[in-house]
Amino acid sequence: MDLSCFKAYDLRGRVPEQLNPELAERIGRAYVDVTGARRVIVGYDIRLSSPAIAEALTAGLVAAGADVYDIGLGGTEQVYFATSHYGMDGGIMVTASHNPKDHNGMKLVASESRPISSDTGLNDIRDRVAGDFEDAAERGKVQSLAVMADYVAHLLGYIDTSSLAPMKIVVNAGNGGAGLVIDALEASLPFEFIKVHHQPDGAFPNGVPNPILEDNRAATAEAVIAHGAAMGIAWDGDYDRCFFFDENGRFIEGYYIVGLLADQFLRKTGGGKVIHDPRLTWNTLDLVASAGGEAIESKTGHAFIKQRMRDEDAVYGGEMSAHHYFRDFAYCDSGMIPWLLVAERLCQSGQTLSSLIDARIEAYPASGEINRTIDNPPAVIAAIEQQYGADALSVSHVDGLSVEFDRWRFNLRMSNTEPVVRLNVEARADRGLMQAKTDELLAAMERLNGEIGQA
Repeated sequence: MDLSCFKAYDLRGRVPEQLNPELAERIGRAYVDVTGARRVIVGYDIRLSSPAIAEALTAGLVAAGADVYDIGLGGTEQVYFATSHYGMDGGIMVTASHNPKDHNGMKLVASESRPISSDTGLNDIRDRVAGDFEDAAERGKVQSLAVMADYVAHLLGYIDTSSLAPMKIVVNAGNGGAGLVIDALEASLPFEFIKVHHQPDGAFPNGVPNPILEDNRAATAEAVIAHGAAMGIAWDGDYDRCFFFDENGRFIEGYYIVGLLADQFLRKTGGGKVIHDPRLTWNTLDLVASAGGEAIESKTGHAFIKQRMRDEDAVYGGEMSAHHYFRDFAYCDSGMIPWLLVAERLCQSGQTLSSLIDARIEAYPASGEINRTIDNPPAVIAAIEQQYGADALSVSHVDGLSVEFDRWRFNLRMSNTEPVVRLNVEARADRGLMQAKTDELLAAMERLNGEIGQA
């Protein structure tokens, strides 16, 4: 039995070779056996294979004795919301997010929407899948559960709707599921939505929704300019990440959105803790301190961020990869709450998005994440540390290698899945220094890769 679809945080694989209804049914049985869950939320994304996989998954859950609450077509965050809001024992979302259209997968959570990853039960479920099963003495039941109204009411609770003003916003669902939520929110907001690739379509006629790829950004940027919109928003397929474009159609790096949201949220809460990843930090640290909050660094990755948020009772957490987490959203990530907060900020401040962001880019210019293929990543990273660490103000290994100097810093970390390293560089109000150090580090990595490879 091919169990290669089991990854560190979720399940992902090609349909039907790596994931299919037969395996999905066994996953449902194993989930109940391992977790003991008796009331489970099941939802699925827009992919053409998702209904059949969700149906088989449901059959396995029911055969193992669990009651299934089917929320139907939606996004990952609706499974998170429904699991925590209705006090369920767990939830499973059938989705492959931004992977190719012939792929599918699952994201699993326990009660209170706590993530189930390789070290919190996912490996146990994988191992159980390969065993034998017997039907439960009492089969579970299946019932439909409509969550959109409660979910939309919860989303609107993050903003002061009375402070909102008419504004044009481009929204690009990428033919994923986000458009359904925009349609549900529309009646409660004074915004005019310019809808791009809006209709859910698992054939993905405009390409798989993944706005982190530069080729996928043009449609949103062009619509912002053509309609004179205040901003543009684009989502991935299961809309647990959202990406922003300013009024000039410029794509905004996720790093600067983390700082903006931290500032906006701390203004509302009057302080609190904010969790951030180690890749780029100075802008976030500056804004959090100015807003009376406390910034806390966590290893990159949703399972780490969510656990640290629970440990610290943090109000907000953000990663530069466009994942944004909220305490009142069961510490989970949402692709809807962020844009509502940014829209509120634009209305309340009267500022443009570019004016809010430009000052931060000027204060802390950053390289953005640069990937390089390396033959021996650990050896190259160790050599870079030896080269730069001696003169540094600080060296950290919270996630990869972070080296900090007075005027600039960098983070270099390995990919969990590929032989590549990921570099991020930032400086204090000196774009030239940032660029020079980025070029210097890339050249050093290339040289060291050659030297180590020949050794």
